[in-house]
Amino acid sequence: MRIVIHSLASGLHAEAAVQTARDSFIKAIVSAMQEADPSVRMMVAGELRGGVACPCCGAVTPLARFRTPLTGPEATLNLIYVRTGGTEGAFKAAFTGPDGSLCLPDQPIRLLTSGKSNSLAASMEILSYLRQHGHDGEILHGPVSYVVSRITALAHEYGENVLGDRKKPASEHESAENVRDGGGETGRRAFNAAAWKPRLKGKRLGIIGKPSDWLISSDVDPSVAREILGLELIDVPMEELVAEIRKGGYDMPEGIRWPGSGPIVDPFQPRYGRELTPEAFGGALDIYGALCRLIGRYRLDGLTLRCFDLLTEVGNTGCMALAILNARGIPSSCEGDVPALISMLIAHEVTGCCGFQANPARIDPQSGEVLLAHCTVPLDMIRGGEYDTHFESGIGVAVRGELPEGPVTVFKLSPDLRQCFAVDAELVRNQAERDLCRTQVVLHASGTARYFLTDSIGNHHIILPGHHGRQLSGKEV
Repeated sequence: MRIVIHSLASGLHAEAAVQTARDSFIKAIVSAMQEADPSVRMMVAGELRGGVACPCCGAVTPLARFRTPLTGPEATLNLIYVRTGGTEGAFKAAFTGPDGSLCLPDQPIRLLTSGKSNSLAASMEILSYLRQHGHDGEILHGPVSYVVSRITALAHEYGENVLGDRKKPASEHESAENVRDGGGETGRRAFNAAAWKPRLKGKRLGIIGKPSDWLISSDVDPSVAREILGLELIDVPMEELVAEIRKGGYDMPEGIRWPGSGPIVDPFQPRYGRELTPEAFGGALDIYGALCRLIGRYRLDGLTLRCFDLLTEVGNTGCMALAILNARGIPSSCEGDVPALISMLIAHEVTGCCGFQANPARIDPQSGEVLLAHCTVPLDMIRGGEYDTHFESGIGVAVRGELPEGPVTVFKLSPDLRQCFAVDAELVRNQAERDLCRTQVVLHASGTARYFLTDSIGNHHIILPGHHGRQLSGKEV
């Protein structure tokens, strides 16, 4: 039995320059696997790129690499190590034929992830995309000991001809020990759109610059949004925003609790990024001012921003602008994520708080703890904080906020607006690790591992204070 590890990485992350075989996470997995089962051979194949013609459609894709025996002595278990965020578009391109159709292997896609550099978030978006297209998959994530036990179980299932009759391995962690059951109230549930439509009808949401390329499973059809929830989705060209930013100017918002008003001694000293200059702060507020003018021009009730384009266009980020807008009660999501924006709009209707849009970055299936992170957070949600640079790029002005411990809800609406994830959890601590987005919170969300690792609605999820699962899903509007 052999296991082949392919990898995906984005140039935005420093890890992209590290060879997969020398990656500390992969080295730990290979070492533990050799100790656990010497009969299993592990190979590191490098970056997942095109180069071989697919026999079904002639497309040059990595598919031929996966056309290996699934059973018998030469059985091969293929894993894709998603090393960083921003790789979802590369995955889609790698398995897309010339006619735009998916060319996927005749076996479930297993995504191996670490707990850093948005590896897990990218894997969740990829898995959601696979699910939308009817393909099986699973995210292998957790402590090294847990991941090794899961890989070992899969390896023996393949090697023992479990797939000989096309029976699937236990992809939803059914065979893994100590994973709390994720059914019922800790998984997807129906979203009662009919109950929400009267409250949302006529609201106008701006999509500034289109969704980011890596949001491959997060498209919302404007006609569906209008029919199901009465929402109007308004496209705003990125060029129009950039022109407004270059004009400069902003009105300083009143009543905002800025970082530094809490227990952080020096909020202007970055913990990990480079020194923040007055020019960087001024540029961040110019982005805020430009967004305010677009809100007025298009009569918007909320917006989502293709924020990574600003890195090259104006050398800054939208993190600060979105933190202020959300604190003012104007739902504003990152990366052009429309389902996240609509989720934030609904969250604000229920609680008066837009919520913290964050990526799951690390999950411990055994303890039930989930770490989520992002580089912006509504300033009205934090008890204190500090400024830093944007994690992936090292430029601009991001926010590392600290949120109060206590009851929270994790919420996300599906792109078709018919399902949602709405689970009550507890925020148990804040933290600040170097290799993750700046605001980082750890939740205890027992029973959610199955959802996050096998059936997640994209990568971004919304965290809001208090327990509101039934109201958000429309059961008690």
